[in-house]
Amino acid sequence: MASSGEDMSNDDDSHPAAAGMAGSAHLLGFSDEILLHILNHVPSTDLILNVRRTCRKLATLCLDKSLIHTVLLQKDYQASEDKVKRLVKEIGLEIQQLNMAGCYWLSGSTIEHVARCRSLVKVNLSGCHLTSLRLSKMLSALQNLRSLAIDVSPGFDASQLSSECKATLSRVQELKQTLFTPSYGVVPCCTSLEKLLLYFEILDRTREGAILSGQLMVGQSNVPHYQNLRVFYARLAPGYINQEVVRLYLAVLSDRTPENLHAFLISVPGSFAESGATKNLLDSMARNVALDALQLPKSWLNGSSLLQHMQFNKPFYFSFSRCTLSGGHLIQRVINGGKDLRSLASLNLSGCVHCLSPDSLLRKAEDDIDSSILETLVVSCCNLRHLNLSAAHHHSSEGLGRHLCQLLARLRHLRSLSLPVCSIADSAPRADRAPAQPVMHAVPRGFGKKVRIGVQSYPSPFSGQTVPQPSSVFWSLLKNLPFLEHLELIGSNFSSAMPRNEPAIRNSLPPCSRAQNVGDSEVAAIGQLAFLRHLTLAQLPSILTGSGLVSIGLQCQQLQSLSLANLGMMGKVVYMPALSDMLQHCKRLKDLRLEQPYFSANAQFFQALGQCPSLQRLCLVSRSGTLQPDAVLAFMARCLHVVVCHLFTGESLATCKSLQQSLLRR
Repeated sequence: MASSGEDMSNDDDSHPAAAGMAGSAHLLGFSDEILLHILNHVPSTDLILNVRRTCRKLATLCLDKSLIHTVLLQKDYQASEDKVKRLVKEIGLEIQQLNMAGCYWLSGSTIEHVARCRSLVKVNLSGCHLTSLRLSKMLSALQNLRSLAIDVSPGFDASQLSSECKATLSRVQELKQTLFTPSYGVVPCCTSLEKLLLYFEILDRTREGAILSGQLMVGQSNVPHYQNLRVFYARLAPGYINQEVVRLYLAVLSDRTPENLHAFLISVPGSFAESGATKNLLDSMARNVALDALQLPKSWLNGSSLLQHMQFNKPFYFSFSRCTLSGGHLIQRVINGGKDLRSLASLNLSGCVHCLSPDSLLRKAEDDIDSSILETLVVSCCNLRHLNLSAAHHHSSEGLGRHLCQLLARLRHLRSLSLPVCSIADSAPRADRAPAQPVMHAVPRGFGKKVRIGVQSYPSPFSGQTVPQPSSVFWSLLKNLPFLEHLELIGSNFSSAMPRNEPAIRNSLPPCSRAQNVGDSEVAAIGQLAFLRHLTLAQLPSILTGSGLVSIGLQCQQLQSLSLANLGMMGKVVYMPALSDMLQHCKRLKDLRLEQPYFSANAQFFQALGQCPSLQRLCLVSRSGTLQPDAVLAFMARCLHVVVCHLFTGESLATCKSLQQSLLRR
């Protein structure tokens, strides 16, 4: 491929590649529309600094407005400081939207080059190195900015912001702000705010162990301006400091609720006590606004008649996670007795153990759901794209056509689905019957019979044998949802040993008895989802060989994120050979998370993992697990795109430190 200016002047027909491809299809022979679609998948740095220099036609196409108006550097780990500076120099004046979220490897001086993109309307600098003075200098030059995302770290001082910077902020309509210290950040300067997204990541203690206060720092007590606010979103990490600071933000809202408020969402792990100010805010919202999206802490909804008085316009998002919302309340107060809610796109009922049952709160885990409640939900919310019913026991009765999977199969627009494992079981296990064996790839094993090392314990998918397609309700459900992109099957009693935004629970509960009926054949059914991108499987005790994982690897070629936890019998990792075979086919896998006690991260595992050329992040959580340091080093040397490698096993601290030092020296 040519790279010099002289070569670029050649006609497309005389291009060496074109000459070699005479009489056959050639890339440059496609229409401009198709080429632009292809180039849209090329990282911006490669597009401008490399592809553009190959020939005259591509030089023109690479500067098309559809490609350079929006530049995404997020998770582009090949974007070095030199490449970013050259990119900004060449097309900086044309960029209108720039996403640099999480570019932690770029220095502050490189980030400062964003000021040259004077046409910027939207910029995301979350996770970037920014000081108050550097932020002030950048924003002073971006007079057209309307959307901003930044971090507010310790040492931030709003008094250092220049008048030009504050003038830019006064025109910002959308702000995403991640707080690592008690502060209003730049919110008081944004007098035209319509959308405010707040992420509270403040630690209760400093690194030195000192206890922090939730009071705002000196000079940070300016009152935010919410009069034009349409969307308010707050997500809190665990800790009382985060709750104290968010109350200061909400106190302003309680004084005067914005008339145009359409979305009010607060995500809080654990409990969050309701205060007088929040009660006034909710009462004001019930009287004065009609919402399209709602999410509140469970303590604000439990035992409250708030939903009965709340007004909704054309709702598109509801989240009632872990609320004591009964099926009767769901139908009467949310769906309004079967009201047409075709506008609703996302519904989160995670942890709502009574949401598919009658009003009685005395329901036991083994009791069946009321299918009529779910049917009303499906009929009313027929355009749902995201549904979460996890963290609850939703058991279906034996009635024909009344199974949860059969009813959910009517939601043809679903793209994201999260279910408890026990909800997809065909029938309840009987006392006189052992747990059901998988229909597909079942392995007859005698009492105490051991699996020979090096011999496959499941039939090869290439054996050529035709296996009858199972007729389980779960197979039928996925057959009717071919465009599903995100699927979670999580045990009702599952609790992660290392949860992200929840306190860790040491004493986990055993799996639900109905989950014993879900095995390898149900996992194999997931292979029908050709567009699946994200998959989570947790607490499936009846996994015998993991053969279903191979089917997923072979058929789900779009899979990018995989999370597996507590598969099979506790204390035994029976699916290791199948997982190794699966990974060989996961060419687009970027994120892998494994949580399995007694897992052996040996050379076989890391060799299989090395078959994933796109892998970027690996997390292994294994109580009493082991790892081979040499295998880890060989894996990291082979997979150059891996940027995160978290290994939490039972190895000694000395072994871990030695491995860490060896990795850092590479």
